This record gives sequence, C-alpha cells and structure tokens, in this order.
Amino acid sequence: MILLQVNQLTKNFGADNILSNIKLEIQTRDRVALVGRNGAGKSTLLKIIAGHLSYDSGEITKPKGVSIGYLAQNTGLESDLSIWSEMLTVFEELKQQEKKLRLLEQQMADPSVYEQEEVYQRVLKEYDQLQVLFKDSGGYQYEADIRSVLHGLNFADFDYETKISTLSGGQKTRLALGKLLLTKPDILILDEPTNHLDIETLSWLETYLQSYEGAVLIVSHDRYFLDSVVNQVYEISRNRSKKYPGNYSRYLEQKAEDYEKDLKMFERQQQEVAKLEDFIQRNIARASTTKMAQSRRKKLERMDRMDRPLGDEKSASFAFQIDRPSGNDVLHVQDLTIGYGKNETISSHIDFSVKKGDSIALVGPNGIGKSTLLKTLVNKLQPLDGTFKFGSNVSISYYDQEQAELSSNKTVLNELWDEYPMKMEKEIRTVLGNFLFSGEDVLKPVSTLSGGEKARLALSKLMMEKGNVLILDEPTNHLDLDSKEVLENALIDYPGTILFVSHDRYFINRIATKVVELSKKGSTEYLGDYDYYVEKLQQQEELAALERTEQGEQLQEPTQKRSHKIDKEAKKLERQRKRRVEEIEGLMEVLETNIQEKEDLLCDPDIFQDHERVQEINESLTKAKEELDSLLEEWTELEELLQEEQ
Repeated sequence: MILLQVNQLTKNFGADNILSNIKLEIQTRDRVALVGRNGAGKSTLLKIIAGHLSYDSGEITKPKGVSIGYLAQNTGLESDLSIWSEMLTVFEELKQQEKKLRLLEQQMADPSVYEQEEVYQRVLKEYDQLQVLFKDSGGYQYEADIRSVLHGLNFADFDYETKISTLSGGQKTRLALGKLLLTKPDILILDEPTNHLDIETLSWLETYLQSYEGAVLIVSHDRYFLDSVVNQVYEISRNRSKKYPGNYSRYLEQKAEDYEKDLKMFERQQQEVAKLEDFIQRNIARASTTKMAQSRRKKLERMDRMDRPLGDEKSASFAFQIDRPSGNDVLHVQDLTIGYGKNETISSHIDFSVKKGDSIALVGPNGIGKSTLLKTLVNKLQPLDGTFKFGSNVSISYYDQEQAELSSNKTVLNELWDEYPMKMEKEIRTVLGNFLFSGEDVLKPVSTLSGGEKARLALSKLMMEKGNVLILDEPTNHLDLDSKEVLENALIDYPGTILFVSHDRYFINRIATKVVELSKKGSTEYLGDYDYYVEKLQQQEELAALERTEQGEQLQEPTQKRSHKIDKEAKKLERQRKRRVEEIEGLMEVLETNIQEKEDLLCDPDIFQDHERVQEINESLTKAKEELDSLLEEWTELEELLQEEQ
C-alpha cells in the first residue's frame, strides 16, 4: 500500500532554490534513507513531508488516516512530568478505555443492573465490545511497551518518577525519540536519530526499526546504521532526487556504476557527433556528396544530445601532518579516577597504555566518562586519583565535540588567521578552501555557522597545529557521509598517534587498531578494530552463559547430559579460536615475507643510495613489524587459552 507520494515538489528560500522537482514514494514497511551533502535540503524535505514547512509547487498525497510521526534533529522533550507519566500520555485513549471498563465492571456487579435482564445484557454487550477494542489496541501491553522502549534507550537504571526537567539535553533527546516510537505512526520520520546514542542503544534502535510495522524515513550520517536498517535510498543532490534500491553500501556501488555507464554513453555519442560533423564539413560543398552530407546534418539536428554526466560534488580535501615524531611510549594511564570533584566520581581504575602509531577508540555507554577522560588528559579537568604520563616529544592536538571554543564573532578567515598571523592570507584561504569555505563563506561570523561548518573549521585548526598526537572527541558529529570518508582517509594516512571517542561503528572499524572499553569496573583493552571487539564480547557472553548453564544444571540434569552440553559449547568456542589462530598464522607468514623482502631491498646498493626510497621502505617496514607484533600478541593469548582447555 502506498502511504505517501511526493511529486514534482519545489522549495525556494527567497531567491535560493533548495529543492526542484523532487519525487519520492513510501509504501508500507519501506525503510527509506535520504542522503546528500550538508545543506542539500534533506531536513527541509522532511519538514515539508511532516507538514512543518510549506512548499512552492508540486504535490504531496497520502491516503486519509495515514499518520506521520516526526523527530527533528536534537529535539529534546520538554515537560514538567516524570519520565513514566510523560510516556503514559501517549496512551491516554487506552487509559480512558480502561477507566470505562472498570466502570462497566462496577455496573455489572450492581444488583440494580444485573437484576434487570435487559439492562444487564446491554451493559455486558458494551463491555465485551470495549474489551475487544482495548485488547486489539494494545491495552494489556502498553506498560510493557513503555518499559521495553525505556530500557532500550538506556533508561533501565533510572527512577521512572524522575522529573524530565532535571535531565540533560541528550537524555531529553532520547526520551523524545522514545515517546515518538511508542506512538507507532504509519510513517516514522527521523532526522539524525543516532545523535546522543551510545553503541549499545544504537544496536537496539536498529533492531527495533527492522521489525517496525510501519514505514521509516531517515536522515542519518551513520553508515553502519543505514546499512543495517534501510532497503532503499533517495539521494538529494544539486536540488534533485534520485532513487536507488538497497542499503547505503549498495547505493554507493550503483552510483559509481551509473556514472561509469553514463560517461561511456556520453563519450560514445561525442565520437559519433565528431564523425558526423567531420563528414558534413568535408562533403557539404561537393555536388556528388552534398545529399549525403545534408542527410547527416538532419540526423545531427534530430539527435538528443546528452550532457556530460556530473561527478560527485566537491568534497573537503585535507591531510594531517606532524612537525616532529614522538617517542615510542606516548601515554601511560595507571589506576586513574576521573570526575568533577570527590562527590562526583564518574569512572575509576582506568589503566591503558598508548604506543607511537596506535589508533585507539574509547568505547562505553553514555555517561561512563569517555569525554571526561579526554578532558582530563588535556588538562581541562583535574584527575581525582591515579596518574597519567605522556612520553617524550609529545605534542597534543585536541578536538572538542561541542566545539565550545568556536563561538566567537570573528569571521571564519580571522578565526584561523589570528592563530597563524605570520601566514599569508592566500595560504589561510587555501586551507579554508580545502575545508569547503570559499569566496564569501570565509567572511561569515563563526557564531552563525551550522554544526557541520563549525566541525570543518575546527578540523582546519587541528590540521594547522601539526601535533603528533590527536585526541578527538566525536570528530564525525555534524559531518555528512562524504566529509566523514575524507576524514577517515586523512586519519588512516596520519603518521602520528590517535586517541578518540566515537559512536560511529563504521568509523571505528576503519580507524582503530585497538579498542579500550570503559565500564563501571574500570577499563579493558582489545587488540583489534570494532568487529574484533564485538567478537570478543560475544565470546565472553558465550562463556558466561556456559558457566551459568553449568551452575544451573548441576541440580537439574544428570552429570552425563550436563557434561555433554558443556563439552559441546566448549568445543564450539575451541573451533572458533583455532580458526582465528590459523588465520593469524597466515597473516603473519605474509607479513614476515613482506618484511624480509623490504630488508633485502635495503641491502641493494641502488636502493640505499636513494634516501627518499630508503625512508619510504623504512616507514613501511616499521608499520609491518608493528602489525606483526600485534598479531603475535593475539596469537600468544589464543594459544594459551587453547592449551588451558586441553
């Protein structure tokens, strides 16, 4: 069933055209993503569909009775009620039905009613009808639904009588999302719903939306989230829309394929046009060939000329360099306690080390202290207990997720130039141009910039600092998907050390060489990317479940049966570990061969006289050896576990 159609929609803001001839269709259980650059008009289109903005031409049609629920970016729930009372307001109609049912029950128990057969039957019939309606509308499960949504959105440990007005902005945003989910509209419209959600909550939301009964229309810059949830993508580019079936990764593939196909067709047509024009020019004046030339000219005039296909819109372009390398030991954190004073301890017993070239992701639930830890390390907060020490020649560049330091009334140009007054204006403008600030954009006051523009300006300042250690707090917030990819590539090529906080799982997977998880008990290190971290957590859960099964079945199952079940689970885990050991051994063999080849090259007289080539080989050799050490450490850990099992 078609729930909504947008046809030939156009929207202007003054003289600026934002959207032109937009087409979009949503059917029952569609999962649709709107993608495009920041400023492309995605949020504007969502507001128009939700009825919050007018449009200039075109039409939006939907069947009568189709309900739309809309959550704008960073919308916080403002209420004087408690968490539970506010969620209950969604089910006001059900509560009224419940009151009516109780009233009818009292009437049926009243002698003056049940002694009059006709009156009693009328009340009984009304009660039966209302009870069926109440049941079908979810009357017996709405409280369970509220608890499920609140639990999924990380409010399980909260007192539900807590006043919403006392909560943080991020908590209010999550509650606004929860309230909207409980209304279960036919079309659920979400603009950046992943903001303020930690990884665990994101995973829950993905599962919830996958099984949602209605349709979902989403704007999000989280690629992992889009790949998990959506089944079609509409791209908004150059004011127009184009539909692609599949998830976000499939959209990227199709877009590249379409561009290549269109470019070949255009080039083929251009070759044909050139041949026709050449033939006409050479033969139009000859009496013997003039008719043929005229025929070719008519063919040329009738030809539907193709425009050259447009490639991707301009992306930001930058790279992070360092002034000088740090020592091998970059940071050592020992039994650190962090917070905002002795009465406001957030996390304790934090232990981890950072080596040169590491790229470490800090993960953990919201409120566990990830941003607080980074602020402590850059001396914006004092440690409450324990120690941390940076190594020699460490120079830190820090990115603040809230861009708190970018609120001045300076222009974009002066915000950067004032920090580097010895640079020429042309150099500063070139840097800003790489971050998509061109022409009059550089004269905008910083305080008027959008979140995405502030993020790009903050990154430009970070690039200019040339620190050898980057400490980044949610660097992908406010960046569109294209800018994220540019940032990912710049960080992958960065020759220094990175310590970062991010809830973007795709970003963590591309950047991280190690994951440090913060929890209430302290910190745990995982030597790998996000997928490796998740795999380890699953293994731990399996082991914990195995132990619980063993303990629970000791009194319930015969020893032989219990041993067989435990042995089966243990063998499954052992097989997984053996497969990983074999995989690591293969990788180590490739790396060892690679290292040997590079060391042989360094002995070649033609090579060691070329200083640039020697430096390039040495850098590649160092990286390969570090990777080999990391794999060897993981291999040793797995071998020890396998020996213990035997």
